[in-house]
Amino acid sequence: MPVLQGKSLECVRGDRRLFHGIDFTLESGGLMQVQGSNGSGKTSLLRMLCGLALPAQGEILWDGASIRALKGEYYAAMTYLGHLGGVKDDLTAIENLRVSSALAGVDIDEKQAHDALQHMGLGGRELLPAKVLSQGQRRRVTLARLLVCGTALWILDEPLTALDTAAVKLVRGLMERHLEHGGMIVMTTHQELEIAAGATQQLKLA
Repeated sequence: MPVLQGKSLECVRGDRRLFHGIDFTLESGGLMQVQGSNGSGKTSLLRMLCGLALPAQGEILWDGASIRALKGEYYAAMTYLGHLGGVKDDLTAIENLRVSSALAGVDIDEKQAHDALQHMGLGGRELLPAKVLSQGQRRRVTLARLLVCGTALWILDEPLTALDTAAVKLVRGLMERHLEHGGMIVMTTHQELEIAAGATQQLKLA
């Protein structure tokens, strides 16, 4: 299983330096929780890790190679879920899951989408347009991608937003199974979440 590393990462927004000198190593079965106050650069760091933004200084490595050099090879091994979710109002839950998966390079059929949504507690709502779903249900649609993505690295920005207690327990179970099978997770969350992992680390941004 490859290793994810950050080397001397620095983030600058405008004339403000959000963080600098960030180093970490994440291995198979490992969980890294990124912590910090609002505006400390948590989302910016996650966007760097998934190639959507470049660090002002430093480098991100996947199995010893720069993710900028690897490009498609790295992206195929990684799933990023932003805190906004990207759910389209006029598409059904099934259509949203199939489209978002296809955009990430994973083609799933209607039955796979149906089963994933049902597992996420959306049974009976699969064919409803997303605009009639609650915020928590919309978040479950986004998180259903974790059941079908098949990637080693999950990068999750505030995955528990708008979720009730039952849904939080469900997502925790998904994460623990992923880690048990050698996967890796980088996540931000404002909620306390105990997750069983081979190795857990906290990365605190000022």
